Amino acid sequence: MKKIGFIGLGIMGKHMAINLIKAGYDLYVYDINSDAVKYVASTGAKACASIAEVAKECSTIITMLPNSPEVKTVVLGEGGIADNAKPGTLVIDMSSIAPAASQEMERELRSRGMRMIDAPVSGGEPKAADGTLAIMVGGEEADFNEAKPLFDVLGSSAVLIGKIGSGNTCKLTNQIIVALNISALSEGMLLAKKAGVDPNKVFEAIKGGLAGSTVMNAKFPMIINNNFEPGFRIDLHIKDLNNALETAQQVGAPIPLTSTVMQILQSLKVDGEGKSDHSAIAKFYEKIGNIKFSE
Repeated sequence: MKKIGFIGLGIMGKHMAINLIKAGYDLYVYDINSDAVKYVASTGAKACASIAEVAKECSTIITMLPNSPEVKTVVLGEGGIADNAKPGTLVIDMSSIAPAASQEMERELRSRGMRMIDAPVSGGEPKAADGTLAIMVGGEEADFNEAKPLFDVLGSSAVLIGKIGSGNTCKLTNQIIVALNISALSEGMLLAKKAGVDPNKVFEAIKGGLAGSTVMNAKFPMIINNNFEPGFRIDLHIKDLNNALETAQQVGAPIPLTSTVMQILQSLKVDGEGKSDHSAIAKFYEKIGNIKFSE
C-alpha cells in the first residue's frame, strides 16, 4: 500500500487520519502536539518526529491545519515539505485557508517539480469521524483523480470545482452560508420565543419546508439543549469569515451580511465563547433578547 503522509491531527484531522488507517493505508503522521501523534499512532500510524521525516517518506502528503500561516510554514518553511519532498510529490491541503495562499504555495511547489491541490472540507467533527465529509477541490483534474481514492475514504462527496484556490473559494462560500443560516435560525427562534410560541413546535413545523436545512437539523437540537460542545469552534468560523472578507475585498464582492455575522462572532469571542460550537451564535440572541432557548 502506498505511503501517505498526514500533517495536522487536530479535532478533525485525527479522525480523518484514523479513517485512512482503517482503510488500510500506510500512514505517516506528524503534529506539533506530541500527544495527538501518540494517539493516532496507537491506532496503527507511524509516528514521525518532524515534517521533514514525513516529506522524505511519502509521495502523497495531506495537510489539515488551522489557517494560511500554518500551512505556509509546513509547506514552504524551513525544514518543510518543499525542502524535503521528492519531485512529483502531491500535496493535498485539506485546511480551510485563503485561496490566494493556496495559489502562492502551488506556484512554488510547481517550480520545484511538485504538485498541490486545495481540498477543504465541510461537516465538522461528526462527519470527519464517520467519513462523510463534503470535499471541495481546486487543482488539476489528473491530480484530483489521483487523490480520489483518499477522498472516497474521507468523505461522502468530492467535487472538482476548478483550478487551484477554487476549493477554498467554495469553502468560504459554504462558511458564509452556514454562519448566516445559524444566525437566521437563532433570530427566527428569538421571535417565536418572545411571542410565546414553543421553538420546538416551530422547528417541527418548518423543518420539512423551504426554511428547512441541514444546518437547522444539526444546530437546533444543540441550541435547544444548551449544548455548545464544539464540532466547529467559533474561533475557526471567525478565521474563515476573515478569509472570506479579505477575498471579497480582493475580488470586489460586497458581502454585507457576512460583515454583520462577523460582528456577532467577535462579540461572542469577547464573551469567552471562542471555543464553543458555532451554534452558540444563539447565545448572542439570548443575550440581546433576554431569553433562554433551553427553558
